[in-house]
Amino acid sequence: MLEKAKDVIRPTDADAIRLAKTLIRSARYGALAVLDPETGAPLASRVGVATDLDGAPLILVSLLAAHTRAIIADPRCSLLLGEPGKGDALAHPRVTLACRATRLERGTPEQARAERRYLNRNPKAALYAGLGDFWFFRLDAEAASLNGGFGKAYNLTPAELVTPAPEGLAEGEQPALDHMNSDHLDAIAVYARHHAGASGDGWRVTGFDAEGMDIASGDEVRRIFFPTLLSTAGELRKTLVEMARDARAALGINS
Repeated sequence: MLEKAKDVIRPTDADAIRLAKTLIRSARYGALAVLDPETGAPLASRVGVATDLDGAPLILVSLLAAHTRAIIADPRCSLLLGEPGKGDALAHPRVTLACRATRLERGTPEQARAERRYLNRNPKAALYAGLGDFWFFRLDAEAASLNGGFGKAYNLTPAELVTPAPEGLAEGEQPALDHMNSDHLDAIAVYARHHAGASGDGWRVTGFDAEGMDIASGDEVRRIFFPTLLSTAGELRKTLVEMARDARAALGINS
């Protein structure tokens, strides 16, 4: 008799969920796979990526592109995220999301929020985001596969990947970002050093959500999780102050 194949999928734990969310939140681009509406054949293309408040990926694509026409005809698609880094590309973590794409109509709060968050992450996209043939799509994951490296495979559910934002956070996010990036670059620098283990200068915050914040310096993006989940929008300021205080203490910096 043939020996039963070993199940290579590990039980999903908190570390796997955090790694998957980190890959999604810190991605600047990904590989989008769609089905060609004329031939039914798979088609893959690179797209720029950001995330909505709850963690769902956002893309900005042109109606002239084959992959855009494909997801309009059939919204089923797959998105691969995770940069290979040095050495063996297969030794680096990546996550594949099986998604359903939704085009965000202009003039809606959903589209305005997506545009704001996407351009905060990808400011150079402002050159073409307003052109008539470019549209934002939200990709809602229906299943996910995480490969954390050799022998570290997990399956994740949508509920494990998205975290709803508390009421008021969407409205208060941009003023908070503008305030931090204008008046508290010193705090962002200590967030980067202590909480993200990042080096270098020029860090700015590109997004807040219920679970954490995203920071960027040039093409480098880092994800920082809050110590506890925000239950109200008003908790954001207190959390940021406490994280800056803890980081300065750990780094030996006088307030």
